[in-house]
Amino acid sequence: MSKVLGFSGGDDFCPGGSIYANPKEASFFLPLGPQVDIYFPPRKRSRVNAPFVFDGEWFEQKQKTSIEALPDECLFEIFRRLPAGEDRSACACVSKRWLMLLSSICKNEICSVEHESEKDGDDLEFGGEGYLSRSLEGKKATDVRLAAIAVGTASRGGLGKLSIRGSNMVRGVTSLGLKAVARGCPSLKALSLWNVATVADEGLIEIANGCHQLEKLDLCKCPSISDKALIAVAKNCQNLTELSLESCPNIGNEGLRAIGKFCSNLRSISIKDCTGVNDQGIAGLFSSTSLVLTKVKLQALTVSDLSLAVIGHYGKSVTDLVLNCLPNVSERGFWVMGNGNGLQKLKSLTVASCRGVTDIGLEAVGKGCPNLKIAHLHKCAFLSDNGLISFAKAASSLESLRLEECHRITQFGFFSVLFNCGAKLKAISLASCYGIKDLSLVLPAVSPCESLRSLSICNCPGFGNASLSVLGKLCPQLQHVELSGLEGVTDAGLLPLIESSEAGLVKVNLSGCMNVTDKVVSSLANLHGWTLQNLNLDGCKKISDASLMAVAENCTLLCDLDVSKCTITDAGIAALACAEQINLQILSLSGCTLVSDRSLPTLRKLGHTLLGLNIQHCNAINSSTVDTLVELLWRCDILS
Repeated sequence: MSKVLGFSGGDDFCPGGSIYANPKEASFFLPLGPQVDIYFPPRKRSRVNAPFVFDGEWFEQKQKTSIEALPDECLFEIFRRLPAGEDRSACACVSKRWLMLLSSICKNEICSVEHESEKDGDDLEFGGEGYLSRSLEGKKATDVRLAAIAVGTASRGGLGKLSIRGSNMVRGVTSLGLKAVARGCPSLKALSLWNVATVADEGLIEIANGCHQLEKLDLCKCPSISDKALIAVAKNCQNLTELSLESCPNIGNEGLRAIGKFCSNLRSISIKDCTGVNDQGIAGLFSSTSLVLTKVKLQALTVSDLSLAVIGHYGKSVTDLVLNCLPNVSERGFWVMGNGNGLQKLKSLTVASCRGVTDIGLEAVGKGCPNLKIAHLHKCAFLSDNGLISFAKAASSLESLRLEECHRITQFGFFSVLFNCGAKLKAISLASCYGIKDLSLVLPAVSPCESLRSLSICNCPGFGNASLSVLGKLCPQLQHVELSGLEGVTDAGLLPLIESSEAGLVKVNLSGCMNVTDKVVSSLANLHGWTLQNLNLDGCKKISDASLMAVAENCTLLCDLDVSKCTITDAGIAALACAEQINLQILSLSGCTLVSDRSLPTLRKLGHTLLGLNIQHCNAINSSTVDTLVELLWRCDILS
């Protein structure tokens, strides 16, 4: 202790004064008459009041001699002279008080101390370059843990990414915890705060003042953070490139205008369900960042046609645009955006739940975005076949189209897209489009869609054999086929599609096609076994061991096989295990009730290549067999 505080001598005797802190205390034990004069020299008041302990006629005054008696100011001066590394971390482990004091020291407050010998790690710069990532969730998210992170990462590469999800209900994260991070982690580049209601403006302002290298900021459900904090971030963190705001009611137009004014490097912004944001904020943001902003997402906002007009005019660098649930945007907004001639570089467009997406509006967008390659249209209730066809003709560079819950789209519109985008379209997807009806079609005299490689039809009950037969003739270069949830599809529709594919199928998903039989799988294995890598037959109840035998014999490249809820027995598993060149890595047998403990040796043999095995709901396999598999297939993840 004498070495720490810089004094020498004994600890139990202080000459030059009375042993009593108060002169009146002596009168309790020493009879002093009024004629007796006693001189007590002035002395400082004791910081620690030690109690008296009586033992008969004698007493003893116990004095607490500890570094804890020092005020925070003295400890601060001691701690800021400690070298970075193990010494600083060791002191942080002493008590919560020491930890919080250490975490309050900024980089510019540390005194450089030269050592005769340097320990490993002590020569690292305080704060580092930001190589480390830390995440706190739920009960673990407290100010004390944040302080420990700030101290512990300072000399070990520096904290570069911090994510806080939720907060401790009793001792949640507050501005004090973010202050510790701001002081101890100047290298912080990415900060994510989700559902942290106890953090207010003060905490984020501290981050802005201490972490000037911040590049990514994600705020979700932070009701106590307002424009004041966002303005501080904009002024102090001008390297900000990504900003995401969700359900922050107190962040509005002023904050967005400041971001647009000061953050000249902003590349990506996402704004969702922020009630304070309207057209003024969007206009202020885009008018200042039009040359660099490339990714934009607006969801559940009260913006109007004006915002889309601003995007259409100032979005000169935008390549990815997502517009989701904008109830106040009408057909006029999309028309003006398309005719603004500002979205020349747009490559990906996602529009969902916007009543303004009509035939006229979508056609205008297609004409105004000549480089558009990816389009995803979800819940466009007013979009019909005519609008889709016009859009496909206008967007001449379109390579991928996904239609989801667009119920006015029929079989005619779907095939017309293939006719009009046959030169560049590579992928098309339909999901839950109930307007599709399986009608017999006569193909016009057009060239086949040679560019299409991926076809996905999911949960469209009207899509059947007639449509599949046409697709087989129209799309001979398919490699990825997903036909899930099509209960009306049978072998008669699938066989022409499989037989007309010239490029060789690589991924096939037939999950939920209950009427598909072994005949389809045998044809698939015989014709495309040399290219097939993924096969999903989940829920195809008519698939039996014969399919596995065909797969084992022909599909040498197959690495992922799902036969869940199929009529598979131990014989089928044995056939797979006996295959000479099969290299299966993922096998799912979930719900195959006929697979029993007898498959243990064959599953063990397959385990030489397996990385994942799903045997859930295989009731004929008992727990002891599962335990054995877990022990034997140590490199394989087993779900049971």
